[in-house]
Amino acid sequence: EFISTILDPPIGPGLDPEQVLAGNFAPVNELPPTACHVASGALPACLDGAYIRNGPNPQFGPRGSYHLFDGDGMLHAIKISKGEATFCSRYVKTYKYVTEHNIGYPIFPSIFSSFNGFKASVASSALFFARLLSGQINPKTHGFGLANTSVAHLCGQLYALGESDLPYAIRLTPDGDIITLGRRSFESEPFRSMTAHPKTDPDTGELFAFRYFGTHPYLTFFRIDPDGTKQRDVPIFSMEAASMVHDFAVTKGFVVFPDTQIMCNLWHVIRGKSIIGFNPDKVPRLGVIPRYAEDESDMYWIDVPGLNMVHVVNAWDEDDGETIVIMAANALSFEHILEQMHLVHISLERVEIDTKAKKVVMRRQVSARSLEFGVINPQYTAKKNRYIYAAEMESMPKIAGVVKVDLSLFSDDGGGDCVEDGIVASRIYGPGCYGGEPFFVPREPDNPDADEDDGYLVTYVHNENTEKSNFIVMDAKSPNLDIVADVMLPARVPYGFHGMFVKENDLNVL
Repeated sequence: EFISTILDPPIGPGLDPEQVLAGNFAPVNELPPTACHVASGALPACLDGAYIRNGPNPQFGPRGSYHLFDGDGMLHAIKISKGEATFCSRYVKTYKYVTEHNIGYPIFPSIFSSFNGFKASVASSALFFARLLSGQINPKTHGFGLANTSVAHLCGQLYALGESDLPYAIRLTPDGDIITLGRRSFESEPFRSMTAHPKTDPDTGELFAFRYFGTHPYLTFFRIDPDGTKQRDVPIFSMEAASMVHDFAVTKGFVVFPDTQIMCNLWHVIRGKSIIGFNPDKVPRLGVIPRYAEDESDMYWIDVPGLNMVHVVNAWDEDDGETIVIMAANALSFEHILEQMHLVHISLERVEIDTKAKKVVMRRQVSARSLEFGVINPQYTAKKNRYIYAAEMESMPKIAGVVKVDLSLFSDDGGGDCVEDGIVASRIYGPGCYGGEPFFVPREPDNPDADEDDGYLVTYVHNENTEKSNFIVMDAKSPNLDIVADVMLPARVPYGFHGMFVKENDLNVL
């Protein structure tokens, strides 16, 4: 209390818990499996399985400043079987969550809000190390991550992920409950972390991932075989400083890392600012390394002014590997991402890299609208795809609707440079209604001849006027992304981050 009331600097609106946790950003309680009512339409047979979405949901009310990214991970799952649905919300039982739950109040520092100003940072660090030395906490062995960012199906297991820690294995029970199985390490060394955006190649089953850290080497790349065997680390010593690497791109031949202007720097704290901040003098870069590199000897970096890549939608090789194409979200006005998120505009861009010349040869915006959380048919990961489905932002981080982008419109045959906007379908949720990241579910996942867009988009939508939340299913092929099923949920679903759909057959073997 002394730190938050006396030592913390004045709280800005972006860190004021009364504003950050207002409305549908407010936390909810856990909910056991509860039957849902299908309000309209019918749930398609291919949706037998579960849609699970992750997001921040603080277990305790914040003391002092609070950032949206700092909440404990909570999973919201809707399990579907033969047209009927069951909904459940559960915390990811991380070491941090369980320790604080047993004590009855928060004791772990928050990355984005505890180290905000010199005096408060020194006091928070001293208190943390005192608890560490007394044995009250043991993050070296157990970590202290939130597992609040995404959900992934990796090497035959479901995980909740957050980039500050290792993944937490989870399981859905037959009745739709969510069980945390524990923190998973892919190697024997303790206190490691993994990105919340690993990439699985659907053709090979290989998993590609990385971790970034505040000390050298700041970035480490690795891959995991389909059987769960982790290959040796590839430290990236040419990463010059600790910057936020949230996502990356993987093709059949290469891996590309963004080096953004958001950095971790102790000098920020000494100057009375947050330990994580924006560096206006830094030029963003892209680092290119062969997919199966055993070290970074063949890696090179490209300066790309104005490209702060937040989320990667997809990437692939062209011209026999001489060109890398990346579809990604570029954050404009990136300096506001941590404290004034509503001022950030997200540009969905196509970026082309000439691997022979080792330079970016083309950048193109696919729409003037602010488009984030782009997804594709997951069967096209690391391969050329035609369609992207993205969330249309009203004002970050609120999502007003979803759009469908046709990348073929930008090809020579489709109109080339004459096309200014690739959006071919869209759906706005309506006044006071906001949704989440869409997820594409193929209608015939085992049919190799199925059209790329033959499937459904699913997401949660909240109506701020009625304070009710729904699960909606949209026809991805239809010109207006028609809603084919609308499920009333028994509890409010706060706005969150990333999710995924898991087929019933996969759930049965997990």
